[in-house]
Amino acid sequence: MKLLFLACLSPKTGNHTTAERIRSHIESAGHICELRDAAEFRSPAEVANLVSRNPPFQGALAIHLFRAGRLLLDIQVPFGVIFGGTDINEDVKVAQKRAVMEQVLLKARFAVAFTDKLKAEAELFLLSQSSKIYVQPQGIQTEVTEKFCWAEFLRSSGVTSEHMDKMRVFLLVCGLRRVKDPLYLVKVFSEWHCDNPLNVLVIIGPKIDPVLTVEVEAVVKRTAGVFLAQERSQQELHAAMKRCFAVVNSSISEGMSAAILEAMDLGVPVLARDIPGNAAVVQHEFTGLLYSSHQRNIFQELH
Repeated sequence: MKLLFLACLSPKTGNHTTAERIRSHIESAGHICELRDAAEFRSPAEVANLVSRNPPFQGALAIHLFRAGRLLLDIQVPFGVIFGGTDINEDVKVAQKRAVMEQVLLKARFAVAFTDKLKAEAELFLLSQSSKIYVQPQGIQTEVTEKFCWAEFLRSSGVTSEHMDKMRVFLLVCGLRRVKDPLYLVKVFSEWHCDNPLNVLVIIGPKIDPVLTVEVEAVVKRTAGVFLAQERSQQELHAAMKRCFAVVNSSISEGMSAAILEAMDLGVPVLARDIPGNAAVVQHEFTGLLYSSHQRNIFQELH
């Protein structure tokens, strides 16, 4: 079977990683899967034209009901959709987007939610058929490069200390965009660092939102104990995660955070904001810590 797969493919993002894993799985099952960036297309008509070309596609798949799913509305072959997270958690709040996503869900052959909570939210906000939505937790794979120097990583990120081996480095892994709220914990981490200079926060991820990136760079430059690392390959990122004290998540919205899953796979503690997508993965005080405030008392359990 020849399948068209649409997703938002900003480099080094969770969406891109997830899409590549799904594509690889489909192809390993013996199918042809053409993964394309939803940003390449301006309208559903363009996608319909692509699908009908010889040899024609026999089916389609999309991650994110609005950004990618809406582009499948004019195709004449069966298609499925995978909830991205922000579509169900954020875009449903906009009436115009919600109406489009309802059309996509009604026309789709099936839909996949990574968590029971995401399925419940879709059923609550969208005109959906429950039997059409399947819950399938996301799979991940980690790979740590052997050619990684932790001290060099810290130095290149601006971290300097005579006691590198004793530092407690918290790693915030996220693309620099508003929904990830990368500045949410900056103040409290800086205060904590002033109490104990061995505690630092390092933010690492692709610079997706140019305006927010400038803001983050400016805040980090004037804030003690908080640093911004350069992007790394997936293998180098996993190596950094494996060496850090804990992986941090501060997102406003998540479908299912790949960074949290990867941290768990690497055996690294997780400190995650208490939102539905994170709470579906992290069991408080068992598989990680959930917090709902950026006040300093959330860190007492880490002393």
